[in-house]
Amino acid sequence: MSDEPESPSRPATRPTRRIDARSLRGLAHPLRMNILEAISLDGPATATGLAERLGENTGTVSWHLRHLAEHGFIEEETGRGTKRERWWRRTGVPNELNTADFRDDPRTRGALSVYLHELVGQYFSRVTDYLNEDWDDGWRAAGTVSDWHDLRLTPDQLGALNAELMAVIARHTPGPDTEADPAALPVVVQLQSFPRKARGTGSGTP
Repeated sequence: MSDEPESPSRPATRPTRRIDARSLRGLAHPLRMNILEAISLDGPATATGLAERLGENTGTVSWHLRHLAEHGFIEEETGRGTKRERWWRRTGVPNELNTADFRDDPRTRGALSVYLHELVGQYFSRVTDYLNEDWDDGWRAAGTVSDWHDLRLTPDQLGALNAELMAVIARHTPGPDTEADPAALPVVVQLQSFPRKARGTGSGTP
């Protein structure tokens, strides 16, 4: 799983930092994940700005920011702000989390459950925000919420499908020095692909 802010396992196109048990426990908290998501999507922020956005106390947000920094998820943006008001940004190296590393470890099972629950909640909120907001016809026609359910694949085939989809996204991802088109807006691409156990009387399985 890569952290854009965090998502299921995919082939890395640049160096990543693999999240260990200690870092997972440091990240797996609803407010910390919301803070990291806000900084990831909208760039550097202060504790005051994040507190207003998230409806939290500034002191509480400051504490969680320091906790995220301690675990290497964010860092202070030097040369900006004051001693009283620090700016925080995402670190330059993406994080990668492999759920298989933790599923059989009773010490991290709870943290993994919190992390995955909050992650899915963030994905759901982004979709519902898009559907509830007003967009002109051009943007509304360009966006999509799609579902395919008629595939039958082996684990290797599913992995190959995901790798091809990631490669397509990588081709459309501009480089860090690319000047954005004035008409461009930030775009979220969410890919969810997973096996489903067959159900129903016609399937022959429970």
